[in-house]
Amino acid sequence: MRTYSTKPSEVERVWYVVDAQNMVLGRVATEVARVLRGKHRPIFSPHLDTGDHVIVVNAGKVVLTANKAQQSFAYHHSGYPGSLRATSYADLLRDKPEELMRAAVRGMLPKGTLGRKMLTKLKVYAGPEHPHDAQTPQPLGLPATAAARIQ
Repeated sequence: MRTYSTKPSEVERVWYVVDAQNMVLGRVATEVARVLRGKHRPIFSPHLDTGDHVIVVNAGKVVLTANKAQQSFAYHHSGYPGSLRATSYADLLRDKPEELMRAAVRGMLPKGTLGRKMLTKLKVYAGPEHPHDAQTPQPLGLPATAAARIQ
């Protein structure tokens, strides 16, 4: 019996939409990365991009647990001496929530050209509206553990 190998022409992409309101950032990011990579499909191949497109809405209403908003930082360095910049997650969530979600998902994808190609299928929006209605996205069923316990 021969081993089945997926060909790039056999991959059919589906669009999913995720509402990240009151969800924990890391838990949503792992599920989104899993779908972008294609691990939810039986035809998954680690050397091919077999994943689907994912639209994340309400990224500005995502929840950070365990005081990470004030204690964790996102770093950026331009390459010049003394130009390391640190931004707290609270500031990033307030100013650029799309970048916070994109960075969380990016860290969970493969490094290199394949991971960068997978990241192009991620669309993140801070509010509830998105311009991809023509693709008829399906809701992505997330586990109940992704929802935050709001007290």
